Amino acid sequence: MEADWEFELGADAAGLPAPVIDAHWPGFVDLRLAPARAWDLPESVRLPALAEALAKLNSSGSPVWTSKCDFWESLKPDEFDPDELDAPPGCAAHAMGCYIDLLSASGQQWPSPDIAAAACKRLCILLRAVPLRSCRADLIVRHAFIAPGLMELGISAYLTACGESRAKAALAFQAALAAFADVLSGCSTLK
Repeated sequence: MEADWEFELGADAAGLPAPVIDAHWPGFVDLRLAPARAWDLPESVRLPALAEALAKLNSSGSPVWTSKCDFWESLKPDEFDPDELDAPPGCAAHAMGCYIDLLSASGQQWPSPDIAAAACKRLCILLRAVPLRSCRADLIVRHAFIAPGLMELGISAYLTACGESRAKAALAFQAALAAFADVLSGCSTLK
């Protein structure tokens, strides 16, 4: 599985502020309290594998919890690069993706950008060891509003997968989601 990471903490080249993870946006469902509610989310109705990943990421042993996600059933050819997904030739006619905002389960897990970068590097090493092709995880370190007046760091994880048909893209995507959730929830800590 391909994996990479980057920072988005300041303004971009045009001076626009970087996106911020909002842990308590209107409509927030705290899956830490009831992971089974992951199957009730609109995104999960369209893709049950997303519910499985969210339940695992919000379980009591996970080093993270999730605050928001979205799922895209169909990506346009200019929205992904088959080479970056390690897709075999002819296997990128269809693609899908999602993002999942991740926050520290222990609080202050990523107290500085250096520690967040080290966590992302470690996670990328673990993900690259997973023998999957046609998929990728991109981790983006961002500021996160955890509670009113409390700003920390979080990670937006973007997962993408492709295939020669819609069905094969869905299989690759489901495998990528499962691998991502298994690797991340299997880490006792992400430092």
